[in-house]
Amino acid sequence: MSVSWGRRLVSSFLAALSTVVVTHAASVFLFFVAQQYRFEVLAQVSEYYFLGSLFAFVLVFVLALVGGLRFWWTALISGLAAGIIAVLVGTGIATIAGGFALDGDVIRFLLGTLVSINGVYVVVATIITATIGRAVYARAMNWKASSARAGSRVALVRMPASNLSDGVVTHIGRTAVDSELADKQWDSYTKAFEEHGWTTREVAFADKLADSVFIEDALVVLGSVAVVTRSSVNSRRDEAEAAEEAALSLGLTIERIMDPGTLDGGDVLVIGKQVYVGRGGRSNAEGIRQLRVIAAAQGYRVTVVPVSKALHLKTAMTALPDGTLLGHPDLLDNPGFFPHFVAVPEKLGTNVVALDDHTILVSKAAPATAELISDLGYTVVSLDISEFEKLEGSLTCLSVRVS
Repeated sequence: MSVSWGRRLVSSFLAALSTVVVTHAASVFLFFVAQQYRFEVLAQVSEYYFLGSLFAFVLVFVLALVGGLRFWWTALISGLAAGIIAVLVGTGIATIAGGFALDGDVIRFLLGTLVSINGVYVVVATIITATIGRAVYARAMNWKASSARAGSRVALVRMPASNLSDGVVTHIGRTAVDSELADKQWDSYTKAFEEHGWTTREVAFADKLADSVFIEDALVVLGSVAVVTRSSVNSRRDEAEAAEEAALSLGLTIERIMDPGTLDGGDVLVIGKQVYVGRGGRSNAEGIRQLRVIAAAQGYRVTVVPVSKALHLKTAMTALPDGTLLGHPDLLDNPGFFPHFVAVPEKLGTNVVALDDHTILVSKAAPATAELISDLGYTVVSLDISEFEKLEGSLTCLSVRVS
């Protein structure tokens, strides 16, 4: 089980527990007040709501687990649905246990309780789920995240799906992917980060999302803000949910690219406070406009780069720690546009990852580029990612780096 799923389970449990405890207590208290503070009412009403509260706990837990508390409006709907179902089931069981058959009269009685004693519980459950329940869920998701990240470097990664070979390809022909070899290469990739002082954290495994291993496309990190992207490829949009939860678990503030905007993280190259964004097949003008607004609020400058010869901007160009841009002229629309630009000899050498200020991760398929970077005074770590390169993947695609 990934860290994200474990945190989600705990957060959902705590949210459900706090929601039901407060809802139960508040509902009982309202009847206590309505009945002129008669203490015998407390035990009677509490016993009446007991079964309903048990079912409410289960329902809120399940709904939170599937994302029902992520937004205020989904939390409101979740609370309403959980409240109605829980009190009807709880009261129904108690009624049948009392010797009544589940006939038309009993069903009408149960529905009638929704405008009387059970209606109070439903209203309270709806309000508490959308307020206290959702707040507890969000706080639990973020618990200790900031301290865990302080002074450390975290690489979010995601295991390859079993259907990896079905991943989308655009600019190259499809070739057979060796899934077993891909798994071994992914293990070597994560190990390279760990050997250079990074903490790797797995985003929830998505076995049916072929492209989910390319986690970079789902998130753009700008300081303490994580921008959840919106893919132009329909089959990739479900990748964003778990990526968002992973970002939350690191204590990052969430912003989102909204419809009709589209943006892939592979099109966003951040160098200090300068952000280059590729305008091409995967990222549209509206997506870039939204990113510009988010980035400006964080003190970043956004420059748009036309991309028509490669899948993403970072397929064509990445940067060294000193700001030097590495790219291949055949993949860039206008190489002369960029300052401090160095042309690399191989197309698969354009995408590199800085493991630290002195160490650069380079594809094993680009030995001449590795030599060039070494001549610039960097230590080079060469890594074979051939199976991911068959799907237009590259080194940066396989992680989201947060430091």
